[in-house]
Amino acid sequence: MKFRLIATDGEARLGELETPHGTVRTPAFMPVGTQAAMKGVHWHEVREAGADIVLSNTYHLMLRPGAERIAKLGGLHAFMGWPGPILTDSGGFQVMSLSELRKVDEAGVTFRSHIDGAMVALSPERAVEIQRLLGSDIAMQLDECVALPAPRTELERAMTLSLRWAERCKRAFEQDLSSGRALFAIVQGGDDPALRRESARALVEMDFQGYAIGGLAVGEPQETMLSMIEQTAPLLPADRPRYLMGVGTPDDLLKVAVRGIDMCDCVLPTRNGRHGLAYTRRGPVNLKNARHAEDPRPLDADSPCRIARAVSRAYLHHLIRANEMLGAMYLSLVNIAYFQELMAGVRAAIAEQRFADFFAATQAGWAAGDLPPA
Repeated sequence: MKFRLIATDGEARLGELETPHGTVRTPAFMPVGTQAAMKGVHWHEVREAGADIVLSNTYHLMLRPGAERIAKLGGLHAFMGWPGPILTDSGGFQVMSLSELRKVDEAGVTFRSHIDGAMVALSPERAVEIQRLLGSDIAMQLDECVALPAPRTELERAMTLSLRWAERCKRAFEQDLSSGRALFAIVQGGDDPALRRESARALVEMDFQGYAIGGLAVGEPQETMLSMIEQTAPLLPADRPRYLMGVGTPDDLLKVAVRGIDMCDCVLPTRNGRHGLAYTRRGPVNLKNARHAEDPRPLDADSPCRIARAVSRAYLHHLIRANEMLGAMYLSLVNIAYFQELMAGVRAAIAEQRFADFFAATQAGWAAGDLPPA
C-alpha cells in the first residue's frame, strides 16, 4: 500500500491511497457493509454513488459465516462481489459493545457470541489472521475501546494494553508482506489529551502503514472529539493516512477534514435512511413528516443521485409510512450518494485552495434548511 499526499489547504489534506484493489481518493467516506452486505443497497449502486472503499466487520464475519469459509470461497472481495478496496476493523469495538459476557486480559479477549452463545477467544494474532483470511486491503490492529466517560485509570489501562496488542499485531502481520496489504494502528486514550499524545507517539515509533484514531464518537460531545483530533493528528506522520473511526454526520465530516483526517466510516447513511431520514445539501429531511404527503417535488432536483432528483417526496413519504422496503432502499442510496457528493466537494475544494469557502457555504446550505412545500 502506498499513500501520496497531493495537496494541503490549511490542515486539510488531499491524497491518494493505492491498494491491491484500486485507488482511494482522500478525504474518503467509507460506507459500512457490516456483514459483507450494504443494507438495502446493491454494491454496484455503492460504486456508482462514488465510493472507492467500503468497510466490513471482522467480528460479525468471524462468527458467521467464518473467516476460513470465506477464504475457501475466494476471499471477501469475491464472496461479496465488491471489486474495490475493503477495510476490515479488528472486532474489538463490537466485542466491547455487543457482548455482555467478556473477559479482557493480556492474551486478548474472550467473549460469548451473540449468535449462538458459544465462547470465542480473540487474540491480537488471531485478529490479524482473520483479516488475512478475509483478504481485506487494510486490516486494523486489535484494541480495547472504552465507552466515555470513564475514569483516567481505566483509560490508561486500556490504552497501554492496546499498545502492547499493537506490537503483537504488527509482528503477526509482518510474517506475510507479499500481498501489498496494510495494517493500521489505533490511537486510544479516551478524552484525556496526555494519554492520546502518549498513544500516538508510541504507535508512530512502531512504524505502521497508517494510523487510526479510535474510541471517539462513543457518547462524548462533538467538541471533545474535535479536541482529541487536534491533540493527535499533528503527531501522526504526514506521509501516512489518518483514519477517524466511526464518524459520522455530514457536519462531523467537514469538521474532521479541516483538522487533517483522511478517512472516515459510519453506518448513519443506511441506518437513518431506514428510519426515513434523508441527507441533502439543505440539511436532513424527515420523510415521515406529514408535510411531504402531497409534495410532488424531488428531494433535490440538482443532485447527481437519480433517486434524489427524480422520485417525489410524496412517494418517498408514502413508502416510509407504509413500511415498504423500497422506501428504506431509496433513502439509504440517497444518503450514501450525498455523503460521497460531500466528500467529492471537499476534495475539489482542497485541490483548488478554497476549502474555507466550501466549508462556510456548505454549512450555510444546511442552516438554511429544507425548502418549504410549494
